[in-house]
Amino acid sequence: MRILFHSGLSFLLCSIFAHVGCESCGCVTLPSRGLRVNCSSQGLRTIPQLPVSITELLLQNNLLTSVTPGHLDQLHDLRLVNLSGNPFHCDCSIQYLRQWLKRNKAVSVMPVCASPAERAQRPIDELTDADFASCASDHCFGWVYNGILCFLLCFLIGLLLWCLQLARNSTFILGIDERHSGFEAESLRSLKPKHRARMSPGTNDLDKPLLNMEILPQILDVLHKQHNIKIKVP
Repeated sequence: MRILFHSGLSFLLCSIFAHVGCESCGCVTLPSRGLRVNCSSQGLRTIPQLPVSITELLLQNNLLTSVTPGHLDQLHDLRLVNLSGNPFHCDCSIQYLRQWLKRNKAVSVMPVCASPAERAQRPIDELTDADFASCASDHCFGWVYNGILCFLLCFLIGLLLWCLQLARNSTFILGIDERHSGFEAESLRSLKPKHRARMSPGTNDLDKPLLNMEILPQILDVLHKQHNIKIKVP
C-alpha cells in the first residue's frame, strides 16, 4: 500500500513538473528524502521552472553558464543540489549564484568556473569581492547616472514652478493713446455675410456701442486688482 501511495504521488508530481516545461527531466519520490528531480546531462542552457517542494536537484553536466537571479530562492526544501560539470562563465552575471552557493554550502556539490581564463577551475563560492570590482564600479556609475537624471528633472520642475509663480505675480501694462480713440464699432465686428445672416431681421447691431464708456473705470479697476493688469492712458 505504501509503495502504491509513493508511486501515485511520484506520478502526480512528475506530471506537474512536466507541465511547467521540463519534460526531459526525470523525477521520483523517495520514501524518506522527498522529491528528486534529475535533469543531468540534458543539454540544458537554462534551469527550467521547478516545483517548490523538491528536495534534490541534479543539474550536472549541462550547458549552464549562469543562473537567473532569484531562480533558486523559492526552493526552501532542498537537501542536495548538484551543478557541477557546467561551463559557468564567472563574470558579473554569476554573482547571484555565488551568493546562493555561499548560503547553501551544506547542500551543494560545488561547481567551478569554466571562463574567463583567469578564473577557470576556481570554485564559484570562493570568488571574492575583488573579482567583481569592475561590476561594483559599473553599479556605482549607474547610481550616479540615475542621480544626475533625477537632479536635472527636479531642477526643471522647480524652474517651471518658478516661472509660473513669476508670471502670476507679474504686472501687465496696456497703453492706450490717441491713435486708438478713433475706433468704430464696425471695425470690431465681422462683416462676413454668413455672420450678418445670423442677425435678427429689422435690427442693426452696428448702431449699438460695444462698450459702455461710463463703466470703463470699473473694468480697469477689476483688471488691475484681480489680474494685475494696468491700463496706461496718457
